[in-house]
Amino acid sequence: MTDIRTDIQELIDSNDVVLFMKGTKEVPQCGFSSRVAGVLNYMGVAYRDVNVLSSDEMRQGIKDFSDWPTVPQLYIKGEFVGGCDIVTEMTLSGELDQLLDRTGVPYDKQAAEKIREANS
Repeated sequence: MTDIRTDIQELIDSNDVVLFMKGTKEVPQCGFSSRVAGVLNYMGVAYRDVNVLSSDEMRQGIKDFSDWPTVPQLYIKGEFVGGCDIVTEMTLSGELDQLLDRTGVPYDKQAAEKIREANS
């Protein structure tokens, strides 16, 4: 039997952007996961979605891995970014754009601006 921590680390290492979420990017299963997936989808960020509802081991494993009690959890280039509130704040402040620029992850800058305009 494989170790869930190893599985999680491999997912993070092999994808530039990973969102551990309830549901999938096409069909989120909670509002918080829907919000983060919606931001990433709208901004055109290519990312791997991992449905933590697919197994109890994954659902608890990601919380233990990050020492963060909630899902969704966003990782960019191996770095834990945060959950829904943090990603929302970073999107609105432009910090998410800066992180994506710094790490070389492509995204639609105009879409990011539209999100900020709609929420100002």
